[in-house]
Parts: sequence; C-alpha cells; structure tokens
Amino acid sequence: MSSKPTTNAAMDLYYCTHIQTFAKMEQLINNNGSSWSELIIYNNSNDFIVAAATMSILILAIFWLKLTFFRSSSPSMPPGPYFLPIVGYLPFLGHDDLHKQFTKMGQTYGPIFKFNVGSRVHVIINTPELARVVVRDQDKIFGHRKLTVATSVITYGGQEMAFSDSRSTNLRKIFVFEVLNNKNIEACACFRRDAVRKTVNDVFSKVGTSLNIGDVAFSTVANVITNIVWGNSRSDKGGNNGLLGDEFQAVAAKIFELISRVNISDLFPSLAWFDLQGIKRDTMVQHKKLDQIFANIMKERIESNSKKLDDGIDIDEKKDFLQILLDLKDKQVLNLHQIKGLILDIMLGGTDTTTTLLVWAMTEIVRNENVMKRIQAELEEVVGINNIVEESHIQKLQYLAATIKEVLRLHPVGPLLFPRAPSEDCMVGGYIVPKGCFVSMNFWAIHRNPLYWDNPLEFNPERFMSNDKTTNYDLLGNNLQFVPFGSGRRMCPGLQLADKMQMYILASLLHSFDWRLPEGEKHDLSEKFGIALKKLKPLIVIPSQRLPNASLYM
Repeated sequence: MSSKPTTNAAMDLYYCTHIQTFAKMEQLINNNGSSWSELIIYNNSNDFIVAAATMSILILAIFWLKLTFFRSSSPSMPPGPYFLPIVGYLPFLGHDDLHKQFTKMGQTYGPIFKFNVGSRVHVIINTPELARVVVRDQDKIFGHRKLTVATSVITYGGQEMAFSDSRSTNLRKIFVFEVLNNKNIEACACFRRDAVRKTVNDVFSKVGTSLNIGDVAFSTVANVITNIVWGNSRSDKGGNNGLLGDEFQAVAAKIFELISRVNISDLFPSLAWFDLQGIKRDTMVQHKKLDQIFANIMKERIESNSKKLDDGIDIDEKKDFLQILLDLKDKQVLNLHQIKGLILDIMLGGTDTTTTLLVWAMTEIVRNENVMKRIQAELEEVVGINNIVEESHIQKLQYLAATIKEVLRLHPVGPLLFPRAPSEDCMVGGYIVPKGCFVSMNFWAIHRNPLYWDNPLEFNPERFMSNDKTTNYDLLGNNLQFVPFGSGRRMCPGLQLADKMQMYILASLLHSFDWRLPEGEKHDLSEKFGIALKKLKPLIVIPSQRLPNASLYM
C-alpha cells in the first residue's frame, strides 16, 4: 500500500474520533467568558489526553511515511561492501586477481556496485547492458579520465590519447585520420614485412632449441613498430636508436608496473608532495630515458630533412609515422610534446598489448593441437606450403581470425580497460554514479558469463565462425558482450594496425614452424593482473622447420 492512502486513512480516523473534542477546545479558547481554570480542567480530561496523543502519533507517522517515501523514491549510489574509515576497502582488495574478485563481488552486490579506496569512489560494472549506458548512451559524459601521478609524468601532463582528457578527442582525430589512415598503414607495409621476415630468420636459426615466446613476440612487435614509426631513421650499421632489445623491454615493463601500482599520493592527494612510495621519482627516471630517445631521433630527423631539402632531395617518398607527425607540427597542428605523447602511445601501448596477445594466442594454440593443425591447414590452402605469408593473405584467414577473437575473449588484454570518470552526476542501472568517480567495466567477467556464452570456459574458435548477423562479434565493440579493444569514443585508436600486426605475425610463425612444449613441461594458464592481463609464467616452446624449402626462411 502506498504512503498517500495510508496517510488519508489516518486523517479520516483522527477527525471522526476527535472532531467533537477539537470543537469544544476551540469553543473554550474563543469564549471570552471562560476562565483559565476551566480550560486547565478540560485539558486534564481524558478526551484531551487522547486527542493530544493521537495528534502526536499522527504527526510522527506522517513524518516517517514521508521520510520513507523520500528515501525509497530517491535514487541512491550503487550497493557495495562496508569499508574502513580513511583507507576504505583497500585492505580487502587482492593484488593479482582483481578481475576475479570483482566478478565474485558482482555476484553478491549485483551487476553494478561501488567501493571506496581512500578518497576515491570506484564503481564496477559487470554486464553488457549497463556497459552500454557508459560507452554508448552516455558516452560523452563518461569519455573522461583522470591522470594519476605516474600517468601525468609519463604522458607529459596528458598530452597524448590514452589518459588525456579535454585534448583527447582532438588528438584521437588527428591520430586516426592523419596518421593511421588506410593510406599510411598500407604505405608502411614494407616496414612490417622486413621486421617479420627478420623474426622468421632468427627463429629458424634456433630450430630445435627452447625459446621464450614472449621475447620472440616482443622483439618482433618492437621491430615492427619501430620500423613504421621511424623506419627512415634507422642506421645502416644496424642501429635501432636504442629502442630494441633488453633495455627498452625493461623500461617498458617498469613503466607499466609503475602505472599499475596503487599509489598513496593518488588516494590521498594531500600526501602527494611527500611521494611516500617513490613512484613519482621512479616514473620520472624511466620517462627521462624514453624522452631522451624521442628527442634525439626527432632532432636527427629534422636535421636530416633540412639537409635533404638543401640538396634538393624529396622527403615525401615512403613516409614513416615520425615524418607524418613532423609535417603536422610544421602546419602547427601538433607541438613537440604532443608528438612525443603520440609516439609514446604507439611504442608502449602497441608493444605491450600486442605482445601480451601473441603470448596468450601461442599458449592456447600449442595447448590445443587440433586448433594449430586447422590453422596450418588454412595457411597451406591460402598461402601454399612453398610460399611465405604476405599481408595480402590475411583477409582470407578466417579461422585464424576466429582463433584470435577466442583468445581475446578468454584472455582480454585489458580485463577492466582504463577507468572512466563521469563529468557530471548521472544514472546507471537506477543508481547515481557521482561526478569524478572511477568507473570500470569488467569485460573479463562479461566474456566468461554463461548468460551470453555457451560453455564459456572452453577454448572454441568455432563460436566466432557463425554467419548469424544477430551475434556479430567484430573487434569494434559493436556487440558489448565482446569488447576486447573497448567501445565508443575511448575505443583503442590503433585497432586497425594492431589487428594487422597480430594476424601477420601469428600467421608467419605458425606457417613457418611447428611448435611444442619442452619434454616434461605442462600447459599453464595462470594470470598476472595489471593494466594488461599477462601470462604469469613465460611460455617456453620448441620450434621445428615446417616448410620444405629452407630458402623461404632467409
């Protein structure tokens, strides 16, 4: 029963029972001839006591009903666990399996819940229906991010795409339409081919020995990206401007580790000046190393361009990304820090995410021998056993593409993606999501939810071979049950390039070699949580020659 009928019923009862009492009281009070003693005597009567008590109860009842109605009708923040003063829920959060912990919390508190960590409110979303509200229905409001201490240092104060706020939309447009358009991506195909062929040759020289596939993948991806970013700057003497090899891998790994760490300075901004954990200091050290590399290469390129122009040499032929960005600088579209920030996005984001994907892909393919055989059969049909893989073959490799999608479903590179911060208070799932809080979408949970996937824990590329348009699972985030690269205005801007690289590298490795675990080794799928969901233990595999003609490996 609603509060309004209950209140009216109480009023009717009250007036029916005590209207005569009220009338007599009014007569006594308004009667000039009445004495105070008469009124006092009447006040002590049973009727007056009952009337006063009823009035008091009635007022309290109305107040309670209104308060209850107000509370029930006004939206509240999402439910969540109790937390401690000051530190919030921080002591109860795991470190290596937050995506799994949030999945379990969703089963307790519902598809949207919140918890506090320090001064921050975090909201977690575990269903595609609510994710749609964030990335589609209210994408403009949720298109913002907040810089942490570490990301502010690394990104030149947000002058790039991944973590920037107000400048993000403009930079993304420049990056997508001016740098990563189809024409420029195709123009850099020769750089990708050189890097992949080099890897095939290196692996061929180590046939029969144990290889860390993570090192192979990182070296290949770093070579590809370095070639397309500033391939024209590479020295004929084998120099790579200090970006390849163990040093860069160590710097990149350290940066991602620093960005992923919980920083007291972020949770309690008043303590940021003290840098209690030294995260800002350590991040500045790593940033300085990368910045020096970027600055040196840009300086060399500018000087080289100037010399070529003086000598009458055309610098427009076969442009790499660095030259494209410098051309935009000359047009006053970008400044130097923005160029460095965009290069940072490509170099760090591209190498880490693609390497992580390749490691998981090789893990699942080697683990599922029938999948490897079917991929290789497709490669034989499309490429030929006496030929090498070219990028022109990629569009025809449908089963390999389905396998990569299945890898991304079970092992999403970004299990929670980067948190979003709404620019104003808004409603999601009937709850208030306050301005400036941190909203994360648990796509690891969505990708494994049996409500949306049959046998969700089974590795089955066949699920992505369906021609049913109602279940179209592309990489663009159109179906929010499968969002490996994000969706909406914060979707990965390098998706097209990343897809080309991962398909080309995997196809080349699987066409050129057979792969197996060392004798006695067991398959392992343990994870290490972070910005990227990495494999905990390195994948060690042994390659063997697959193509009959050894000259194809040269």
